[in-house]
Amino acid sequence: MDYYGSHINRLIEELQSLPGIGAKTAQRLAFHIINMPPEQVKSLAASMTDARANANYCRECYTLTDEELCPICKSAKRNHRQIMVVETSRDLAAYERTGRYEGVYHVLRGVIAAMRGVGPNDIKLKELMARLQAADGSLLCDEVIVATSSSLEGETTAMYILKLIRTLGMELKVTRIAQGVPVGGDIENTDEVTLERALLGRTEM
Repeated sequence: MDYYGSHINRLIEELQSLPGIGAKTAQRLAFHIINMPPEQVKSLAASMTDARANANYCRECYTLTDEELCPICKSAKRNHRQIMVVETSRDLAAYERTGRYEGVYHVLRGVIAAMRGVGPNDIKLKELMARLQAADGSLLCDEVIVATSSSLEGETTAMYILKLIRTLGMELKVTRIAQGVPVGGDIENTDEVTLERALLGRTEM
């Protein structure tokens, strides 16, 4: 039933289409936006438009950024010889919140999921391998930390990464985060203390 009129209803519908936003939350957000000062609404709308227009992927680690290189890859303070492999930019952000990791990342932008038709060539595995070894065969990395989720797809991807590294004859350390992360759980929704323990308790693969 049309309670509010077409413009307000459209705003509620657009907000409800966002992930994790139900009907009641969408309505509450819509009313909040409507009651905001006009300049603040314009600023919010402009920030969304600008972010969408300028978002791209870091040419090194493939996380979301609005520059050629993300701030982590550009930082001279990070250990560029330690690479943590994660599924998404949200997982990267979750580990950064722990404040305990000093290396860099590689974002796969997905996992191997045969049931959904996602194979090794559909995620950033080839790009990961290119970061590990120079053309002359010398290693560019000392440790790869595999921090995919503990789901079936995450575990399959982790084992595939290990197989790739060993097939290419790379003698580098490959570790897996400890299973303090709940089985089947998402990295991005796991609390910082659990993630920190999983990182510190990682084991060699």
